[in-house]
Amino acid sequence: MKIGYRTIKTAIGTPIAIVIAQALGLSNFTSAGILTILTIKPSRKQSVLSAWHRLLACIIASIFSFVFFELLGYYPIVLAIMFIVFIPVTVLLKVTPGIATSSVITLGFYSAGDISIHFLFEQFFIIIIGIGIGLLLNLYMPGNDHKLKQIQQNIEDNFQVILKEIALYLREKNTVWDGREIRESEILLDKAIELGEIDRENHLLRSKHTYYDYFVMRNKQLELLRNMLPLVTKLPNHDDISLHIASFFEGLAESVRPENTAIVFLEQLKELRDEFNKEDLPSTYEEFETRANLFRLLHEIESYLIIKKRYKESDVSLLRHFRVKKNR
Repeated sequence: MKIGYRTIKTAIGTPIAIVIAQALGLSNFTSAGILTILTIKPSRKQSVLSAWHRLLACIIASIFSFVFFELLGYYPIVLAIMFIVFIPVTVLLKVTPGIATSSVITLGFYSAGDISIHFLFEQFFIIIIGIGIGLLLNLYMPGNDHKLKQIQQNIEDNFQVILKEIALYLREKNTVWDGREIRESEILLDKAIELGEIDRENHLLRSKHTYYDYFVMRNKQLELLRNMLPLVTKLPNHDDISLHIASFFEGLAESVRPENTAIVFLEQLKELRDEFNKEDLPSTYEEFETRANLFRLLHEIESYLIIKKRYKESDVSLLRHFRVKKNR
């Protein structure tokens, strides 16, 4: 069984918060540990938001507790009325994640039976200690670069296989392929997007994340590859059109990489379109259906390439520069 970083941080932070609160002589010191547990989240962004929600909710709960309990008394019915008023206020202020935390503070006030200024300050220090320890521990977040890089390589390998199998089918009508790489890519992309989202939230001052954006782009492309498969099966056997498209898919397969070379293939696709437009108009229903499927396929390929083109700035000029330099 693997123990995660969040579990380790919770195990370390909870007793530290309790020890600090106890050392300061604060009553209800165990609440500091509970606050630490509730503050530690999977990412820095979630932890900061959690801390803000809980801090504001606790302050509101402290004010409400003082007003309701001191004015109306320390009775269960008063506690119920307070929650009836308090919870809608947290919803209005959009700090509902802090309800559980503030409930701990509220019950502490209720159990005390008397709320003095000294006790209010004690509870405030408990809030600061519990939330503060959780935030400090969440400053350390392990990087996922190695995992994301490995998933990226696996997805690119799968995309190469998918594109090559499409080309092989167009050339030989090979139906042996079981489509395993498509299903595997779906699972990998779901995992990668989740990891990428967490990694992105760990960089509070960065709005974009290279890996996250990359996997979102590949996820859209995978959907288009699925759309292409039934269209490919409807193209005729061993004619010039099928062979040209097969060569095109083979070129795409060889160029599956993080760099953006989509503009090169969009130019080739335009040339293919121009070439196909010179063909004679279809004279039978079968030829018309084939031509329609062909243009639908070209549209899907174009969409596939446009997604990559928009993903990042083109690397074509840079790659050409390195090739020229290497040839020298």
